[in-house]
Amino acid sequence: MPDDPPQHAYPADAALRARLDYDDARLLAECDVHLHRTGGPGGQHRNKVSSAVRLVHRPSGITVTATERRSQHENRANALLRLREAIALYTRAPLAERVAWPEGVQVRDGRLKVGERNAALHHVLGLVLDALAAHAGVHQDAARYLGVTPTSLARFLADHPKALVEANRLRAAMKLPPLRP
Repeated sequence: MPDDPPQHAYPADAALRARLDYDDARLLAECDVHLHRTGGPGGQHRNKVSSAVRLVHRPSGITVTATERRSQHENRANALLRLREAIALYTRAPLAERVAWPEGVQVRDGRLKVGERNAALHHVLGLVLDALAAHAGVHQDAARYLGVTPTSLARFLADHPKALVEANRLRAAMKLPPLRP
């Protein structure tokens, strides 16, 4: 999650979204990496070394931090996951004429199913929010485009609280009430 939640979405840029497919080394090469110490629970030896990681993604300006582990390597991996999530949540990309779900995503009987460990999850989060933005925040129209039911779309967003917050921000900008799944 970004350290400072954005007041608005970052500019629409399909090139930024392509970074979801970058391997860790390539994505990390686009970041300024800051290592620092941080306090918190965990005993007297916690963070005696600079194990906290802050990434600033230069192309987008997105900043993420990971401090929950004592290992710098684990925190770097967590920060990269958060960066991918933030790119999906806060950048918009134009919609294709027809939805193309990433591999491993199931849509059956209008129900969207994506496992939490599915590598395509961030793509799906971005696609759902792109559809919502393209349809002026009207989740019924976005669901129709995605080939899912409005209830399934609302439940998917409810299962991903940060995506629900961003969806409701998009809806508020269009003077629509928040989704309450």
